[in-house]
Amino acid sequence: MIRVTVVYEAQLLRTALVELLRSGGIMVGSSLDRWPHGQAAGVSEPDVYVADAGCLPASAVRPAAAAAPPSGEGPGVRPALLALVPGQRPGVLRRAHAAGATGFVDQNAPKCRLLEAVHRLAKGERYIDDTLAIGFLQAAEMPLTRRELSVLSLAADGAPVAEIAATLFLTKGTVRNYMASVIRKVGARNRVDAIRIAQGAGWT
Repeated sequence: MIRVTVVYEAQLLRTALVELLRSGGIMVGSSLDRWPHGQAAGVSEPDVYVADAGCLPASAVRPAAAAAPPSGEGPGVRPALLALVPGQRPGVLRRAHAAGATGFVDQNAPKCRLLEAVHRLAKGERYIDDTLAIGFLQAAEMPLTRRELSVLSLAADGAPVAEIAATLFLTKGTVRNYMASVIRKVGARNRVDAIRIAQGAGWT
């Protein structure tokens, strides 16, 4: 039987997802509200992590992946990561890919698609929901550099130019130049509009 760990911050949705998977004959060993940073001694790994893409930091690495044998030694040796991605959020899709996900399912997909994805990943295959194809293309075309994203993320948190400059070890003039570049690239009217566009796409 396939063993799954669910990672979802919202408790009500996490519980519903656990019940949905169990109704499809999948064993859910545990459910977490955040991505694990390591695996406790004596705790067995699941075959698949099913996670809300919003719970995945870009630097996420599947627990115990570094210590696992090569993937050629059989399916289920190294846990697979299935990301549940909101539609029209290419930035979130991009972060899930960076986190090591090998399966992607739209959060609005029917139950059968989720179950198929879990089974495919448990066998060592990949799975991409057809409805996310456009999102992948948009994610690949994300126009902002990493530094521009850092500046925009701090601005979205309400940080003034001086604070952004101090945090990123930049001059205030450089921060303003980055913001001007961001506004131009995303086609925004001003800083507030740029933040709105970036958040809507899931880039920040």
